[in-house]
Amino acid sequence: METSSEAPQTNTLRAPALDAVDARIVQLLSADGRMTNAELAGQLGVAPSTAHARLRALVDRGVISGFHASVDERMLGAGLQAIIGVSLRPSARRESIVEFADRVRALAQVIQVFFLGGDDDFLLHIAVADSSEMREFVLEHLSAQSSVASTRTSIVFDYHRNSVAASFR
Repeated sequence: METSSEAPQTNTLRAPALDAVDARIVQLLSADGRMTNAELAGQLGVAPSTAHARLRALVDRGVISGFHASVDERMLGAGLQAIIGVSLRPSARRESIVEFADRVRALAQVIQVFFLGGDDDFLLHIAVADSSEMREFVLEHLSAQSSVASTRTSIVFDYHRNSVAASFR
């Protein structure tokens, strides 16, 4: 058995300490990412320059990683959503994890990709026009790949993301 004098690297993330103002900024912007700096300052009861400096510090520290649009996929003609569990072949898993993730992230139908520990290696959240397109997606982009051992598709009826609800009604 080979030993090393180097300490093993850990991949531990420490949650940054947030004071009450920082926590409130995160809460307010999670509910409304388009809030102006003046509105943010008003909600916080601080000067606009303070709100801006605090927000910039949260971005610089990586607490806030971006600002995103919440898209109603139905309005784009992709009203059928699904979560697809994907298991990779054990013999190909090590080589194919990064390749598979990069490939599916680039597909227009894919909303989110989750790399997991457990029965499935990945969960894909996708949006398509109809069941025919869903079938085509699974067959063309998943089942046809030599690294994919199996898939399980679950249709999404409704979902909630943070405080933003995207209803299918």
